[in-house]
Amino acid sequence: MKIDNAHLAAFAMVLREGSFEAAAKRLHVTPSAISQRVKLLEEHLGQVLLQRSTPTQATSAGMVLARFAEQVSMLEAEMLSEVGAPEMLGAAMQRVPIAVNVDSLETWFLSVFDVLPPGVQMCLDIRVEDQDHSAVLLREGTVMGAVSSSPDPTYGCTAEPLGVMRYLAVASPGFAQSYFATADREEALHHAPMLGFNRKDRLHDLFIAQLANTAQLSPTHFIPSVHGFVHAVARGLGWGLAPEALVAEGIAAGTLIDILPGQHLDVALYWHRWRMRSSFLDVIGVALKQAVQTGLRVSLLRGAGTLETR
Repeated sequence: MKIDNAHLAAFAMVLREGSFEAAAKRLHVTPSAISQRVKLLEEHLGQVLLQRSTPTQATSAGMVLARFAEQVSMLEAEMLSEVGAPEMLGAAMQRVPIAVNVDSLETWFLSVFDVLPPGVQMCLDIRVEDQDHSAVLLREGTVMGAVSSSPDPTYGCTAEPLGVMRYLAVASPGFAQSYFATADREEALHHAPMLGFNRKDRLHDLFIAQLANTAQLSPTHFIPSVHGFVHAVARGLGWGLAPEALVAEGIAAGTLIDILPGQHLDVALYWHRWRMRSSFLDVIGVALKQAVQTGLRVSLLRGAGTLETR
């Protein structure tokens, strides 16, 4: 017996909304009806699909089904559009969840909305995730596409190069005078207070690894906000690595100092997407390639092709 579409829709909505109650409101049924549909689906598949936590999360088996549910939803929306019956979807637009690292979101990514074709019938559901960890969301089926620093496509996905985001080591003039007035600025890095975005942030480790002296770094302040991070640097709390696009104006104006001129960290970014025929994902891919012209060093990755996995 095949999977019941109503049961599948209830399961997918619980994951999207995070609870049975919220899913019930979206589907205009009672929470008990949602619970019953999920229970029947679990009995049919012989697997526990949801962890009854807050928010509700998928089990390993549920992650596989979640990806299938999203693919079914997308294929249905595209089919109805192609046969000229988009009204059968009602007022709902196709949801396209995408993972984007916060630095991209705060610099170049929003230009995507400027170049999306007019009238495109989809809603972007942006999930903020570190560029090194977005592959996990793709494997789980939580997102259909992701901006990632990994060139290796996740299973069932393709990966295309977007460009390179450059990071500069910056500090306020007063902070630079206090800690980096010596000739050996690389050595000074290990004594000066430093700023990090969060504990997933490996950029400083990668930057320091490029330098000759790779001794233990000094204690770190964590500022989990891109603009807050730059403001904290400008206020003299510590030195930090920040996207070139956010600090170039401050460096030119003298309110920020590039403490290691000529030294930088380049992070290559790639567009990962499900390897399935989808006009929605095609449109987003084209828009991304136009948007990166405003914020990434695209020339460094020209000539690289599309990679895919089976």
